[in-house]
Amino acid sequence: MTPQEYNKAVEEYSDRIYRFVLKSMGDQDKARDVVQDCYEKLWIGVEEIDYVKAKAWLFTTAHNSMIDILRKGKRLVSVDSPPELMHEQTYSDLNEILHQCLGRLNESWRSVILLRDYEGYSYSEIGEITGQSESQVKINIYRARMALRKMIGKMEVLV
Repeated sequence: MTPQEYNKAVEEYSDRIYRFVLKSMGDQDKARDVVQDCYEKLWIGVEEIDYVKAKAWLFTTAHNSMIDILRKGKRLVSVDSPPELMHEQTYSDLNEILHQCLGRLNESWRSVILLRDYEGYSYSEIGEITGQSESQVKINIYRARMALRKMIGKMEVLV
């Protein structure tokens, strides 16, 4: 990759990576650190990484760095029983509730949901980024959506 291609990768992908990491971690400073770390690693390996594969490489590196930080902070939520919100309350801001629920998902479910529904990646691209098979990506997306549905509850409560 040439320095011009590196600069183009910064312009094209830095905002998307930042949004992905920020939605997963919820901390602006940590998200900026992860993005900066990714581009530092890209610069170190700039001669070995092809520009065509830079996007997938950057998202994979960001995902792995984010997982490492979250594991160190022990912020992972149990996969077996996703937490539920209180259904007795009435909510008017669905977007706020959705973000709260996303924050309560475990990291692997949150990552695949964000990559699929917010960033628009295909199942195979998500598999490349997360290191999962395409079928495992589909399973995790399904489970995450079911957990979100369970957390959000009935639509009547939201209105």
